[in-house]
Amino acid sequence: MTSERRHYIRPESLNLLDYLVVDEQGRQGNYSMARTLNVSKGGILMETHIQLPQGQQVMITLGLEDQLIDVMGRIVYTTSSSGRYQNGIEFFHVSDSDKRILDNYVAAFHTHYAEETDQHPMPAIEH
Repeated sequence: MTSERRHYIRPESLNLLDYLVVDEQGRQGNYSMARTLNVSKGGILMETHIQLPQGQQVMITLGLEDQLIDVMGRIVYTTSSSGRYQNGIEFFHVSDSDKRILDNYVAAFHTHYAEETDQHPMPAIEH
């Protein structure tokens, strides 16, 4: 049995983004830059220099290749390592046009990853 709860595969990907934390009353909080560690259709793993509060909403502008998309997400978990924080963000609002860009990016990434795997297959293990 696995504890995996993701609905979408998240390919590893480094993309720059900016984010704005918004509290329950809609007040704006921290605004800063970050980077993705992985991206999926349903969310991202975002690396920041400050700890972000779990449950808070974030407005994110994400650079995917040569396009920018705007998404709204919720911080579902935060971990830390070496003075940096990894924040799991689940998207809850993406416009239709930005969703198409995101879907195309993830699909292209999967195609590229499959081609890389085909070109460099794992060596067979002999018994």
